[in-house]
Amino acid sequence: MLVSDFDFVLPEELIAQQPPEERGGSRMLLLDRATGAWKDDVFAHFPEQLRAGDVLVLNDSRVIPARLFGLRTRRPDEDEPATGRIEVLLAEQSDTWEWNALVKPGRKLRVGDGVDFVGENDTALHAEIVAAGERGERTLRFTPVADFEQRLDALGHTPLPPYIHRDDRALDRERYQTVYARPRGSVAAPTAGLHFTPEVLGQIRAAGVKICTITLHVGLGTFQPVRVAETAEISLHSERYELSVKCAEEINAARHDGRRIVAAGTTTVRTLEHCAAVSADGRLHSHSGSTSIFISPGFRFRAVDALLTNFHLPQSTLLILVSAFAGRDNTLAAYRHAVEAGYRFFSYGDCMFIS
Repeated sequence: MLVSDFDFVLPEELIAQQPPEERGGSRMLLLDRATGAWKDDVFAHFPEQLRAGDVLVLNDSRVIPARLFGLRTRRPDEDEPATGRIEVLLAEQSDTWEWNALVKPGRKLRVGDGVDFVGENDTALHAEIVAAGERGERTLRFTPVADFEQRLDALGHTPLPPYIHRDDRALDRERYQTVYARPRGSVAAPTAGLHFTPEVLGQIRAAGVKICTITLHVGLGTFQPVRVAETAEISLHSERYELSVKCAEEINAARHDGRRIVAAGTTTVRTLEHCAAVSADGRLHSHSGSTSIFISPGFRFRAVDALLTNFHLPQSTLLILVSAFAGRDNTLAAYRHAVEAGYRFFSYGDCMFIS
């Protein structure tokens, strides 16, 4: 299939630049994937869409303040001091002190260059470029310090997606994070989870729905546009995940009993479907690893029965995944309705529940 088969017209004014005034105050489009029928609703009614015995699976990865601004240090073979600001987006920790990253402007940073990050109260970090990747990434090795995470929190900025055209604000430290986020590691939020509040989670539990968490640390792929014409040519960056014993047991029991597995977000779908695909006996087993699974129409879903997801970019791998789950025609028709009805799109936007 062509990537252009997953295009749609989106007015720029529908791209949400701010979170809703109150967490959970979003609209929700209900889509029946069997019939293609849709219905307008609100996320506050999401617990009513679940059934007693369902298992709701959440991605609990925590977003780190991964965007840093620094200055390139002078190389030994240079006579003049280095100038110009460098922007670094940490993408994935590859070793104790090494991170894969995107850098801007990339042409200024060669292997052997150093970068100084300095903030208020003399808070500082220093890194050296130790490798250059095939897709323009760089590997940075930080000088070891005992309080690295605290310094990163002080120096770093929330890595908002490029379609949010405003400065980093204090509210993003809290709102671009799910209320159940725990292990640090993502450079983008699992955005379907941004709608949940403690109150909604309490209502879901009270209705007899099981809730469990997986961890998938969202990496570089979120910021990389699709640059090929055919979906068969798409390859994704690898991302680290962990499936706990509790979650594997809950899902296996539900599958055995014929109860639904409801995934909150495409990152959860990718993790569960990867774990199901690599299983030798059809059951999910607790383990950790990495996945670069790409899901497109024709994929056979083994683990997920229903999906809560935000509205995604045209011609994106996430829209292609949703189309694989709900059907391309159903998905694009629902998206056209969402545009006509003025739904808010992307990370801080509204959501869709597909069952």
